[in-house]
Amino acid sequence: MAADHRTDPSNFGPMGENDAVDKWAAWLLHRRDGDDPEQRQKGQEFLLPLRERVLDNAQIQPGEVVLDVGAGDGLIAFGALDRVGAQGHVIVSDVSDDLVSHARSLATERGAAGRMSFVRAAAEDLSAIADASVDVVTTRSVLIYVDDKAAAFRAFHRVLRPGGRLSIFEPINNYFPLSPGEFWGFEAGSVRDLVAKVCEYEGWVESSFASDPMMNFTEKDLVRSAEDAGFREVHVELLVDVEPGTEVVDWERMLNTSPNPNARTVGEALRGLSATRSSPVSRSTFVLSRTRERALYDWRVPTCAR
Repeated sequence: MAADHRTDPSNFGPMGENDAVDKWAAWLLHRRDGDDPEQRQKGQEFLLPLRERVLDNAQIQPGEVVLDVGAGDGLIAFGALDRVGAQGHVIVSDVSDDLVSHARSLATERGAAGRMSFVRAAAEDLSAIADASVDVVTTRSVLIYVDDKAAAFRAFHRVLRPGGRLSIFEPINNYFPLSPGEFWGFEAGSVRDLVAKVCEYEGWVESSFASDPMMNFTEKDLVRSAEDAGFREVHVELLVDVEPGTEVVDWERMLNTSPNPNARTVGEALRGLSATRSSPVSRSTFVLSRTRERALYDWRVPTCAR
């Protein structure tokens, strides 16, 4: 994962809490839903089935040790606790000190701290974890932020015991090309020129894809990295959904949300773009109607066994 860039939380606008001071924690705990309860609930409705899929594919047995890489707010890690049982153990690792601290606090609140341990580690450098020390590695939407994905797979393989399993989920972001006629699942044909300028302002342009870890890979690259790392058995399920709707509740909430830790909120992008133009971008100018949501996910399932 990229270096842990620390940022003044005041740069993110209203936060609602004071525990997020790096970009990873700021996004996971606040910016991905703008601290809006309804938007957060919509996100959970999407994420909880993904958690169960990752855990099901890991085939976790009671008493095993699970390492959740890029654990974030602990969605998968805490879900794994019931599966490992009283004799099992879950290791929470994340590149963010703040998220590791957040997960540790949640574990203490839930009375689970004795069955969990917490490590600050990037996905591609798990040197804090001993060789052949875990039964299962899980991760969700982490490799999209990692420049050296091959190194991450090598790290996963190194920490797994013989017969260990790796279960991951990754979005394949470059499957659908960017279209200025669509924005966050809203039809944007009437303001397509403005959408194109917002994308350019954010750096979401095709010329940057080759160097962008979120865009420069497909499921084939992940399979190749897994095999090169030493995984002898690899199973992949590719799921493509094209359906009506959008991932945000409404336009107002979209203004306060950010699509990923490296991006501005929509409102920040519009304000920033306005500052670079001779005529400011007004909210009335940027009027969109809901059309469809496009998503492609590469289910890396269920066992990459050694």
